[in-house]
Amino acid sequence: MRYPRPLLARTPFFYGWVVVGVAFVTMAIGVNSRTAFSLLFPPILDEFGWLRGVTAGAFSTGFLASALYAPLIGMLMDRWGPRPVITLSAVLVSIGLASATLSSEPWHLHLTLGLLMVGGSVGMSYIGHGAFLPNWFRRRRGLALGLAYSGVGVGSIVMFPWLQGVIDADGWRYACLVLAALVLAVVPLNLLLQRRRPQDLGLMPDGAATDATDNAPMARESPPAAAEWTPARAARTARFWWFATACFCSMFAWYAVQVHQTRYLIDIGFGRAEAAYALALVALFGIGGQIGTGHLSDRIGRQWAWTLANAGFVLCFLLLLRLQGQPDPLLMYGMVAAQGLLAYGISPLYSAIPADLFPGRSFGTIYGTLSLATSLGAAAGPWGAGYLHDLTGSYVAAFWLCLALALLSIGCIWQVAPGKARPA
Repeated sequence: MRYPRPLLARTPFFYGWVVVGVAFVTMAIGVNSRTAFSLLFPPILDEFGWLRGVTAGAFSTGFLASALYAPLIGMLMDRWGPRPVITLSAVLVSIGLASATLSSEPWHLHLTLGLLMVGGSVGMSYIGHGAFLPNWFRRRRGLALGLAYSGVGVGSIVMFPWLQGVIDADGWRYACLVLAALVLAVVPLNLLLQRRRPQDLGLMPDGAATDATDNAPMARESPPAAAEWTPARAARTARFWWFATACFCSMFAWYAVQVHQTRYLIDIGFGRAEAAYALALVALFGIGGQIGTGHLSDRIGRQWAWTLANAGFVLCFLLLLRLQGQPDPLLMYGMVAAQGLLAYGISPLYSAIPADLFPGRSFGTIYGTLSLATSLGAAAGPWGAGYLHDLTGSYVAAFWLCLALALLSIGCIWQVAPGKARPA
């Protein structure tokens, strides 16, 4: 589908950064609306007294739904582009947040904050944006994705302390209503300015010289020259499955700590406000982590950047384990820095690597299919950590499991060897 060329679309370079800017704002609000579950989690537990695994399972239910939505999101992005997809996503998130205020049973949360809010956010999140943003850039792909995704960090450092204040003053239900209204505010921006690919406007990706290069396969396991990457062709390569496994492992670790971090810090003696600021600081440090790691991946290779990010998860969990016996603020800020500056840098790589490996007109569908593994890992992490806590009475076993999975993710990415498929 071709759209009239906007006045801002003077050059592919310039309008590509407009697309990145819109994504920055959308993700600042959209991703943080679901991450705010970590702040809603303690007062919901306090009010209802439900088991942590059952309550955190609402977040996992949402990511299981995301796993089902992801291939569809990819196909819709390939066919219709981001404007209708992101609009639908924003509406679902807002409905989920607003209807959560009526919850009185665990299954209510699984439906509202789970299926609708977390699951519905897939179109506004890394998966939705990762299905079309790589189309706009080639040589600066990692940097562009890092800049777009850094909106999550900027949004969180503003939103989380403010939202914690709303929760403390007016309760978690009112906070949900405020978030629902805020999410809808991104819809006009996307309808006016967002686009699927530069070719829809008669433009070219940054760094691309001709249309002939746009769909050229770059991976070592390439289909015949006359063919194009399809989901079936991609799934027949070993790289596809190694990368899916790497994504599952790292996302398990990421969302296990993201959902349980606030409750854990409160349990070991930190105040609620301090725990909320710690969550916000992770994402603030993540601004530099995502931009820096994305840019670094353009220079030294995606697998080295992936290794560095997962090393951040390993350090993060080692410090969390140490904090249980020594709840020192310096250790906590070290954990925050490891998580934000290093681990959060993995986010632009989730879409940059498959864009390098499987370029073409079906990229969104292929990326959406790969995102099944991403979403399953994100779903398993919060539930698994909560279940192990309920079983053992502490987070020690859960944190050791996450640490091991981060190491496994590093091993998998070296089997993928994405650096050999990077654009020149």
